[in-house]
This record gives sequence, C-alpha cells and structure tokens, in this order.
Amino acid sequence: MARHIFLCPLRWADMDAFGHVNNVVFLRYLEEARIDFMFRLAPGEGSVSFTGGSVVARHEIDYLRPLVHRHEPVTVETWVADISAASLTVHYEVKDGETVYVRASTVVVPYNLAAGRPRRITAEEKLFLQRYLDGAVTV
Repeated sequence: MARHIFLCPLRWADMDAFGHVNNVVFLRYLEEARIDFMFRLAPGEGSVSFTGGSVVARHEIDYLRPLVHRHEPVTVETWVADISAASLTVHYEVKDGETVYVRASTVVVPYNLAAGRPRRITAEEKLFLQRYLDGAVTV
C-alpha cells in the first residue's frame, strides 16, 4: 500500500498561547495534504478527475501529543481507508519520524459544483484511489 507524503510547513500563526500548534490548525494541515493528494491525478495528464469539487462530510481527529513550533516541516502521510460509490475515507498521520502527533480521518464526497449536488466517484478516480487503499483503522 502506498501512502501520499506531504511536507507541511509550520507557520508562526499556527501557534496558540501555549506555544504549540492549535487544534484547529491541524484541520488545515489535513486539508493541505488531502488537496495535494487528490489533485495529483489531474495535472499533466489532461484528466478532469477531482477537479469538479468535493465536500467534507466528516472529520475525526485524535490528538496524541503537542506539536511545538519549529522551522522544519511536519510530515502528513495520507492514504485511503474506504471507497464507496459516492464517498471515500482518507486517513492521515501527522508525524515527525516515529513520533505521531495526530491520527485522523475524513469522509470526502465528490461534488458537482455546477449541479449543486454530490456525484459518484468515476472509474478513473477509483483506479487512482485504489493504489493508496489500506483498510487498516487508525482513528
């Protein structure tokens, strides 16, 4: 099973009054990693996969240890835990080496922005997602 690796920079504004990354900021890190992952299929290949939009139906996050400010980026590993006809579940680990700060999952629903409604996952999208499929539950 492949995992998508995203190196996410920490910004000074990400810190809270206690000097560690605020819990809400982790959602932004997950979003950046997920967008980087899902939009890798379309560029350069002429594919329109995932370009029509998607919406988040659910987030689940386990905060395991505080992440304090530093100049090095944090690694966000992303993989697919489940693919259905009209949604997918993405799992993440925000980590540095063996140290895991957050484990999380997101249910994503492909969305047709023009029609204003959810849509099904295309065969091309499913083929791409299956390369990252691992049903192991982390959250």
